[in-house]
Amino acid sequence: MAAGLDAMLAPRTTRLAWIPALALVAACGGQEPVPRAQATTLAATLAQASGPGTAELRAGDLAAARSGFEAALRADPDRMAALNDLAVGYYLAGRLEAARQLLDEVVAHGGPPEQQAALVNLGELCALEGYLSAAQAYLESAAGIDASRAAPLIGLALLADARGDADAARMLRDALRLDADGTARGSLAFAHPEGRQHLEALAAEAAGDRALALSRWRELRAGRFPSLALAAQRHLEEP
Repeated sequence: MAAGLDAMLAPRTTRLAWIPALALVAACGGQEPVPRAQATTLAATLAQASGPGTAELRAGDLAAARSGFEAALRADPDRMAALNDLAVGYYLAGRLEAARQLLDEVVAHGGPPEQQAALVNLGELCALEGYLSAAQAYLESAAGIDASRAAPLIGLALLADARGDADAARMLRDALRLDADGTARGSLAFAHPEGRQHLEALAAEAAGDRALALSRWRELRAGRFPSLALAAQRHLEEP
């Protein structure tokens, strides 16, 4: 397996879109102390809607998904969308450092769409470790690549809500206007059920569906992430 990962990281010609330096150089640990209670989960995003490994990943068969992505990369080592999605597979399997290495490669060598997806995913890794300022920097850099794509804005709205920003529902409502056909939401992957619950709760609140929002906030309050449990409690206490 290590040899396979090394092959994915073979040297390539660097190709960078405009990305602020902070997002490129910030290892998550460089931004702030890490109270464990600050850790949260947002969402990861796939870079391709279909192709080898994609259906398997959506079905939860991570071993088969990894085989599909690796086969695609053997056929075309510069297929950065497949490399991003392989990283998502590692993230879902809890192999965060392996995911981070692959995502760094995508940021360095991918085109703008792949770079944007990888930056969203690096933001998720930082959020999971409690480095929320670094997570925000990655997500803002992703949004700066193409502001018409919803995935980074969805991540920013979820992060804002986890940090107690009262404007988060409005932020998510604006993001979802860019995703009228659901493509961005369909590309999301969640390593923890709390991530999906949070998105569904905040989306229901943004849409004015208070009954559904209350149901999802109650689920989230009982979850494993203290920061999200606190956010859920805050919403449940709102009039």
